[in-house]
Amino acid sequence: MSLPSSTLVVATHNAHKTGEIAAMLSEFSFQSITDLKAFPNLTPPEETGTTFRENAEIKALAASNAMPDALVLADDSGIEVDALDGRPGVWSARFAGENATDADNRAKLLTELEATGARGKARSARFRCVLVVARGGEAIASFDGAVEGIVGNEEKGEGGFGYDSLFIPAGHCETFAQLSEEVKAGMSHRARAMEKFKDWLREPENR
Repeated sequence: MSLPSSTLVVATHNAHKTGEIAAMLSEFSFQSITDLKAFPNLTPPEETGTTFRENAEIKALAASNAMPDALVLADDSGIEVDALDGRPGVWSARFAGENATDADNRAKLLTELEATGARGKARSARFRCVLVVARGGEAIASFDGAVEGIVGNEEKGEGGFGYDSLFIPAGHCETFAQLSEEVKAGMSHRARAMEKFKDWLREPENR
């Protein structure tokens, strides 16, 4: 399918993620920013990578091959918990199973972490995000970001998605789900990766 080169396609079906990314790119004059919900006939690829970078590239290339004229942005992100040897990691979205909900994944994380006996700083973790940019069926750039913190003992807050209601970023007493979108946008793993992407977009040859 053909789309204008001024279109950015975010390779996700997660509307919340698309909205978050679109807000971060408000300074740029894309004709449109859309995601895969606009292309129901496009089959999501199997995420077979063992790293965030590999999975982000798989998603970026699948979308770019279908829409070679558009700029495609894919991300893979998740939470790495030290007491669980870095899990869930790349399996964050399906930690409790292939069809698991966010609530299922959070419950499994709390159960497994509780079983380790980890308390306080021993519940150290980080959110990590890797972005891959593709055009014409080729990956042309990648960017990463991370934010350190701990996993709380219980869910708190109504905002965000995924593990946000469990993750307390370093220097704060509230979870990502309790923080305002403005505060989160300035410090999240995705925000940090997006700042690098924005620097790349500011170079004329990359638009």
